[in-house]
Amino acid sequence: MAVPWTFSLLCGLLAATLAEATLSPPAVLNLGPEVIKEKLTQKLEDHNVTTILQQLPLLSAMHDNSAWGVPLLGNLVNSILKYIIWLRVTSASILQLQVQPSPYYQEMMVRIPVNMVAGLNTPLIKTIVEFHMESEAHALIRVEKSNSIPSRLVLSDCSSSDSSLRIRLLHRLSFLVNSLAKKIMNLLMPALPQLVKTELCPVIKAAFDDMFADFLRLARAVPIPLSPGGLEFEPLSLIIEENFIQLDLGAKVLDSKGRVTAKFNNSEMPLTVPALGNKAFCFAVRQDVVNAVVAALLPSEKLVIPLHYVLPDVARELKSSLEMISKQAANRLDGTQIVKIVTQDVPYLDLTPPSTTAAQQIVMDISASEKDLHPLFTVGIETKSKVQFYSEGDRLMFNFNGISSDRIQLMNSDIGIFNPELLKNVITMILTAELLPNQNSKLRTGIPVSIMKALGYETASWSSAKKEE
Repeated sequence: MAVPWTFSLLCGLLAATLAEATLSPPAVLNLGPEVIKEKLTQKLEDHNVTTILQQLPLLSAMHDNSAWGVPLLGNLVNSILKYIIWLRVTSASILQLQVQPSPYYQEMMVRIPVNMVAGLNTPLIKTIVEFHMESEAHALIRVEKSNSIPSRLVLSDCSSSDSSLRIRLLHRLSFLVNSLAKKIMNLLMPALPQLVKTELCPVIKAAFDDMFADFLRLARAVPIPLSPGGLEFEPLSLIIEENFIQLDLGAKVLDSKGRVTAKFNNSEMPLTVPALGNKAFCFAVRQDVVNAVVAALLPSEKLVIPLHYVLPDVARELKSSLEMISKQAANRLDGTQIVKIVTQDVPYLDLTPPSTTAAQQIVMDISASEKDLHPLFTVGIETKSKVQFYSEGDRLMFNFNGISSDRIQLMNSDIGIFNPELLKNVITMILTAELLPNQNSKLRTGIPVSIMKALGYETASWSSAKKEE
C-alpha cells in the first residue's frame, strides 16, 4: 500500500465526570472507509482476483445461461457459438472500491467495480474482436451475533445487478462481424452477473475474512513497549457505525516480566472518540489507561542531590531563604548539604482540553550535611506541570514543560514551626533543575504506535477530545 500521505492519530483523552452512568471501553479503534478499501483491495490482490477474472468461463456461461431448457433457444445459441474459436477475458482490473452506509442497523455496503476486456476469435475475421465489459459486485458487511468475543464481521448477499453491467464493442468492424458481436453481447448480458456471483463473490468473501482476521490481529498486536513493561490491547466488542468499523478494546499494563500490573475493562470513566472526518482511522485511549502508562514510565523514585556540588547557585539561594526563617538553621548548612526528593505518587495527567497538566505529590528532605541522620526539615509539595504532546514518525512523544509548587506543607522540622511558603522559590528551582529533567529523560523515547505502521502509515498527529455536553 502506498503511503505518501499521513493520517491523524486522535487520542480521545478525557477527565470530566459523567452525568449518567454509561460504560466506556478503555480504548477504541475506528477504521474508516479508506482503511477498509485499501486493505480489502490488497487482500483481493493476494487472492489473485485478476487471474480469477481472466479465467472466467464466458463461453460455457453463455451456453448454460441462455437456453433455460428451451430447445429452440438452445439451437439458436449453438448456431451463434459455432462461429467462435475462443472467447476469454484478456485483461482485468478491480477499480476503486466504495464503502457506503446501509439503511439498516449494524451493516454497511461495499461495492467492487470490475473492468475487463474480452477477446473473441472468429474465423470471420483475422483480427481479435474485443469487448469492453464493466460490472460491479456488491455485498453487505454485517455484525454476526455470537457468543465469541468480539462478535464477527461477515460478508453476505454478494451479487451483481444488471444495472451495473456495461458491454460495448471496442472497435467497429464489418457488418457481419458487428452483427455477430451484438449477438454475443446479448448472450453475455445475463451470463456475466451469474459469473460474478459464482466465481468472483467467493474470492471477495475469502479476502474479506482475511482482512477481518488481520484487524483482530492488529488489535492484539505485540505489546507497546514502555521500558520497562508494555501496554497490550484485546478486542472486547465491535460495531458498525455508518461506513466505519469500531473495535472496542480492553487494555492491560505489563511489567518487565510480562506480568499484568493493571487491567482495564468497560467502566464509567468517560471516553470521547473524535469524529473520523477525513482521517483514515482513529485510535482513542481512555484517560485512566494513559495515567497507567505514565505510572509505568515514571514509577516512584528517590533522588539524592549534593546541592552545593551540583547546584551551587541554588545552594546559596537556599541558605539566603533559610536565613529569613532561622539564621541559626542557615548557619548549619555546610558544603555537603543534601536534598532528597521522593516522588510519593506518580504524575496524574488531566487531559481535559484546552490545557493538559500533570499533578504530582513530592516529599523533599533538606539535610544540613551528609553526616546528619535527620533532616533539618521535610516538606510535602503538590506540583503541577504542563504536558506537551507531539509526534515524531510513528511515535507519540510527550514531556513536562515547567513545574510549579502549588502547595507546600511542613511535614517535619528540626528548627521549629515555620511557613514553608517562604521557601517556595528555591524549592521550585530545585525541582526545575533536578526532578523535571530526570522525568523528561525517561519520556524522551516516546511511545511507539504499532497500529499506525501495521496499517501502512508513516506519520501521526494527536489531539485530545472533550466530552460533549
